[in-house]
Amino acid sequence: MDRACFGLLVTTRGFFNPAIAKIGRQRLISKLQEKGHRLVSLSEEEGKFGCVEPYDDALICANKFKKYRDEIDGILISAPNFGDEVSTVNAIRLSELDVPIMVHAFDDELNHLDLANRRDSFCGKLSICSNLNQFGIKFTNTHLHTCDPDSDEFMKDLDYFDSVCKVRRGLRGARIAQFGTRPAAFQTVRFSERLLERSGITVIPVDLAEVIEQSKTMKDHDQIEKVVNEIRDYGNVPACISEDNVQKSAKLFLTIRNFMELNRCDAGAFQCWDSIQKYYGCASCLPMSMLSQIGKSMSCETDVMGAISMLALQYASGSASAYLDWNNNYANDRNKCIMIHCGNYPKDFFAREIEISNLDILGASLGEEKCFGACKAVVAPGPISYAKVTTDDMAGEIKAYVGEGNVTDDPVDTKGAPAVVHIPNLQQLMNYICMNSFEHHVAMNRSNVADALEEAMQNYMGWRVYRHH
Repeated sequence: MDRACFGLLVTTRGFFNPAIAKIGRQRLISKLQEKGHRLVSLSEEEGKFGCVEPYDDALICANKFKKYRDEIDGILISAPNFGDEVSTVNAIRLSELDVPIMVHAFDDELNHLDLANRRDSFCGKLSICSNLNQFGIKFTNTHLHTCDPDSDEFMKDLDYFDSVCKVRRGLRGARIAQFGTRPAAFQTVRFSERLLERSGITVIPVDLAEVIEQSKTMKDHDQIEKVVNEIRDYGNVPACISEDNVQKSAKLFLTIRNFMELNRCDAGAFQCWDSIQKYYGCASCLPMSMLSQIGKSMSCETDVMGAISMLALQYASGSASAYLDWNNNYANDRNKCIMIHCGNYPKDFFAREIEISNLDILGASLGEEKCFGACKAVVAPGPISYAKVTTDDMAGEIKAYVGEGNVTDDPVDTKGAPAVVHIPNLQQLMNYICMNSFEHHVAMNRSNVADALEEAMQNYMGWRVYRHH
């Protein structure tokens, strides 16, 4: 997984031992590069030991950050000693970068509090943060007020901030493909394109008739055959499924993928029933699963906000997301529920080889011969993060909820692709969803990234976020 590119601003104060700042900067650079981060920072020739102190240093740093503005995903401010809060905040403001910022300060050592070795970063960080707040500059704090760059705590902060930066970078400028209109009965998935544009997210719609026609008339036999083989490698296709239906699914996959590539879309929402079954003759679940697996998150029932929720989780974790219904209680355990969908999850979500066959519910009403393409298996147990973003037209805002839980190995006897999930204080969460007009859908990811999502969405995207615990 690619690591974020950081603008590194190491600040120092003249009457502290400059060697401390120099060594601290070198240690930081070594640690960041070891983690795979690309860096933009003053060289030792551009600022004293590559640090920022007087206003001239702030100008040089700001101009360098401006030069690499298209590469920098976030800024890391670090104070190996007290630091210079004025030059620091001026460098940030003059750079005009609108990216996440994390503020770090070094630990002092009890046996090195003499004048030659003391840092006073504990105090200096307060001044840096005060100035950032005065200038209206949003920032992220490390979980410990001060910490050593070699500590586990700082490593966790780096991973957390890396996720925050990727979510912020990915969502600003995201392009979401909308394949068809929402099902008429699903007023729940209404959304506001205008509110999304305020956050830099663009929706690119295409009529489902175009998708169906392009799939029906596709003549690229080599590509079709290649995807047919990929489908058979993706899961177990029963012998009763006709080759014609497998080819239909392959063509639909290619049509969706080609549209997304042509329009540079990052994720998509598909009208998955029931026009595609009636007028084309297969389900869209399998192509959606395969696209999500390769990083093109696909949500069901033309739920554009669901695609955005999946994409945010994907950016935070670096792994594929799924889209499910909050569907059933689990007996009398009020902190467990059954989550389910027809089978559009990425392959990585399942505990065993998946069966790729026909939709159960729609197959019974529309005919199984029109409903090939459901991925069937039980979701593997393990930790999860979940998220749902929606637009609130009445309030003129985008809002979200995020949280974490676990998929359990509790038995469940039902059709489709079920997951029994344990969510702490589930009833409180369900009440929040009901009272705040969220959809019955939710995005899920096999990770623990809810804190990073909350920080990215609320602090840097300006959305209202409920973090469930």
